[in-house]
Amino acid sequence: MTAALHQSGAVQLEPLSVGARPGSGAASLIMAHQYLDAIRHGLLMIGPSGEVANFNAATQIFLKSLGVELHVGLPASQLRRALSAETLLTRRKIFELLRHALSSLASVSFEVVGQDRTLMIEFCPVATGGWIATLEDVSARKASEARADEMARLDPLTGLPNRLLLRERLAQALARLQRGGEPYALLLIDLDRFKPVNDTLGHPIGDLLLAKVADRLRSTVRPTDTVARIGGDEFVILQTGIREAGNTQALARRIVDLISRTYMVEGHLLTIGASVGVALAPTDGESADKLLKNADLALYRAKLDGRGTYRFYEPEMDARMQARRRLELDMRQALARREFQLHYQPQLQLDGDRLIGCEALIRWKHPERGLISPLDFIPLAEEIGLIVPIGEWVIRQACRDATTWPAGMSVAVNVSPAQFKSDRLVETIISALASSGLSAKRLEVEITEGVLLQESVKTLQTLHRLRELGIRVSMDDFGTGYSSLSYLRSFPFDKIKIDRSFVQDLASKPDGDAIIRAIAGLGKSLGMTTVAEGVETPEQMQRIREEGCTDVQGYLISKPIPSDDLLQFLTSYRPNL
Repeated sequence: MTAALHQSGAVQLEPLSVGARPGSGAASLIMAHQYLDAIRHGLLMIGPSGEVANFNAATQIFLKSLGVELHVGLPASQLRRALSAETLLTRRKIFELLRHALSSLASVSFEVVGQDRTLMIEFCPVATGGWIATLEDVSARKASEARADEMARLDPLTGLPNRLLLRERLAQALARLQRGGEPYALLLIDLDRFKPVNDTLGHPIGDLLLAKVADRLRSTVRPTDTVARIGGDEFVILQTGIREAGNTQALARRIVDLISRTYMVEGHLLTIGASVGVALAPTDGESADKLLKNADLALYRAKLDGRGTYRFYEPEMDARMQARRRLELDMRQALARREFQLHYQPQLQLDGDRLIGCEALIRWKHPERGLISPLDFIPLAEEIGLIVPIGEWVIRQACRDATTWPAGMSVAVNVSPAQFKSDRLVETIISALASSGLSAKRLEVEITEGVLLQESVKTLQTLHRLRELGIRVSMDDFGTGYSSLSYLRSFPFDKIKIDRSFVQDLASKPDGDAIIRAIAGLGKSLGMTTVAEGVETPEQMQRIREEGCTDVQGYLISKPIPSDDLLQFLTSYRPNL
C-alpha cells in the first residue's frame, strides 16, 4: 500500500485537521478545518510521500474505533495493516486494487468492519500525486439491510421461516446428506376445516388461529428442525438427523393429534384438523423440488383417505397422479363429446304419497372407464374450474328434460359456489328457461352453505333475483355446516333438505328423532318445505312421517333413473309404503 500510495514530484499539502502544524494562512486553514469537521463523512488526505497529510474529525473518530491512532505523518503502511485486519480482503488484494486504481485514475472502495461500526472507505488517486479517501459509517444501513434480509425470510404473521428460508435450510440438509450421509424428512401439512372458520368468523380470527397453530408446531419439533409456513394454511417441517422412519412417523402422528385439539381464539372454541404428507431423503428424492412434489402427493393421498391423518410417499402415488391428470384431460373433452348424462331421483310428498319432482344428478359415461361417479370427478371439476361450464350444461339439459314430464312436476339442480361467482348464473337460467319453454315455477335451485359463505351480500342479491323470476330456492345438506340457522334468517328459502346423515342416525343414535323433529318444526314455523334425504327403509319412512317432514327422497322411493327411463317410471309409479 505504501508504494501504491506514494508518488514523487508532488507538493506536500499543509494539514487541515486537529493535528495540523501551524503555517501561513493559519486563519484560512482553521476555517477550512471547521468546515471539514462539520462533514459527517470522514475525509483523509495522503500525500505523495505516502504519509497522512490531512484529515477531519470524523475520520479520526472512525479510525480510532478500528484501533488506529491517526496523526499527520502516519505512514500509509501502518494504515494499510490496520485496515486489512478489519476487512475480508487480504493485504495483497488491497494493494492490487489500489495499484489498479492508481494506473487508471479510478476510485476503489471496500468495507471495513470494526467492533462497533462498519465503514465504507473509498480511495481516489489525485492526478498531481497522493490520495483522497472518504469514509462513511454504514453501520445503521448494514443493520437495516440485515434486518430486512432476515424479515424477507420470515413469515410476517407467524414469525416462522418462509419458503425462501426453507429452501436454504433444505440446501444445507442436502449438503449434510451428500457430505456425511445424514438423512432428513419433509412433512407437508395442510389444515383441515380452516377455510370455513376463516370465512365465517373473519380473517382476523383466522390469522390468530394460524399463529396458534404455528406455536403448536414449534413445540413439537427439536431445535435442529425447521418449521415453515409456505402458504395460507400450509406448513412444512424439515426434520433433520433422523435415524429411522419411525422417528418421522412419530412426529407426523404428534402433529395430527396436536393440531386437532380445540383452540380458544377471542372467545371462540375452534376445532380444525391436519393432513400430513411425508417424503424421506434420500429414498424419495434429494432435491427440494422432488421432495416437495412427493410430499404433496402423499398429502393428496391423506386427504383422499378422509383427512386428519398422515401418509408417507409411495412410488404408486405418482402413477395415481398421472391417472388424475389423464382424467382431467378427458373431462375437458367430455362436454364436447356429450359424455355427460343426467339421472333423476324422484321426490315424494308425504301428504298424499305423490311424486312432485326430481333432483338432477350428473353422471359421466366415459368411453373406456364406463360410468364414473360424480364423487370421483366433481371435486376435480371444481378444482380446475370446469364446474361452471358443466353446471351450465346441467341447468340447460334439466330444463329441456323437465318439459317432457307431467305438468306440475319440478326439477331441482345443484348450483356450486363457483357458479355463483361467475356472474352468469341468472342469465344462464333465464336463457335455459326461455329456450326450453319450462315455467320458472317448475325449476328449483339447490345450494349448500358453501355458496353463502362467499360474498354473502352479492350471493343474497343473486338469490333474490332468482326468487323474483319465480324460481324456488332450497338449502341442501341442512345442519352440517357452521351457520345453517343464521342463513335461514338472511334468506327466505322455500325448502330445506335434511342431510342424509341425520336420517341414518335414526337407527343408531338416541337423539336422531329429536334432531329431525326440530328441523321439521323449524321448517313448518318458517313456512318451508322439509325434505328428508337418504330414506332407504320403511322404518325410516315411518319415523320421518311421525316427526313432521313434508317430503322424502331416497332409494326407498327410487334410485337415480336415467332420463330416457324416467317418464315411464313417473307414469307407472304406485306408492307401496
